[in-house]
Amino acid sequence: MIFGVMGGKVDVLKNLGAGNHGFVGGFGGVLSVFIVAGFSFQGTELVGITAGETKDPSTSIPKAINSVFWRILLFYIAAIAVISALIYYKNPNLLSADTTHVAISPFTLVFQRAGIAGAASIMNAVILTSILSSANSGTYASSRMLFAMAEDGNAPKIFSRTSKAGVPVFALIATTAVGLLAFIGNSGSGGEIFTWLVAASGLTGFIAWLGIAVSHYRFRRAFLAQGHSLSELPYVAKWFPAAPIIAFVMSVLVIVGQDYQSFLVPLDKWNWEKIGLTYISVPLFLILYFGYKIVFKTKVIPLKEVDLSTDHINLEADK
Repeated sequence: MIFGVMGGKVDVLKNLGAGNHGFVGGFGGVLSVFIVAGFSFQGTELVGITAGETKDPSTSIPKAINSVFWRILLFYIAAIAVISALIYYKNPNLLSADTTHVAISPFTLVFQRAGIAGAASIMNAVILTSILSSANSGTYASSRMLFAMAEDGNAPKIFSRTSKAGVPVFALIATTAVGLLAFIGNSGSGGEIFTWLVAASGLTGFIAWLGIAVSHYRFRRAFLAQGHSLSELPYVAKWFPAAPIIAFVMSVLVIVGQDYQSFLVPLDKWNWEKIGLTYISVPLFLILYFGYKIVFKTKVIPLKEVDLSTDHINLEADK
């Protein structure tokens, strides 16, 4: 398949780095890209968190979920597919092992090839609005999660206090203060710090998706095991049980495969700094998870004993 660009022709497979030997970097290279992609994609699950403060979740949440799906398909996957077909993967303006920064955004390169004036300014405006949107949603979600933890006794009670308008002020201040750590990236070693932050938050997001997949799978099974019908749910997720199972397997694959090459050499040659950078969030999660289970002696709840009544909203009664 050939695309015409700037009066010439570019081989799409060449641009992608694909050919008889597969993609650049092989299977490991593909997996390593997932962490950066996940860093950008993560946050779509916030739709579920906003349901708690939505006036009519039975109507608005399904619309939001469908909207998010099509936006991801159009603005992420389709856009990247077009860019991959137009921009050669060895273009010197793109990030590579020999550079410490991205000189020009791939979107800007496409706009320049299309002859659009002020391409860099357009992308700066788009990136700025995206950052503001991401910061807004991240602040909302993190403050509400800290508030919920405080409500359940898993965080200091001060974080459960709210203003007259219902805003968890102390939780908001605490999460915003942590977010300010991002400005450390402006220091002399900003590139290295940013890499650590991406590694920590990227894998943490995939660990969260593991929890979402397991929770969804067990909820649906428990819901039916206790005699309920799916018609009672205001929104029924599609492709069950395949979707949560695939999500779980893919998340595990991405987490484990981030730097599996480091474990293929003798133990005395392991690069512990690199391994630590890649898997920094995994041991932290395992310590907190199993530490909690040991201290509070918790166990997996049988499906027929799962609490499906607490905080249940009777939608029919509200109508």
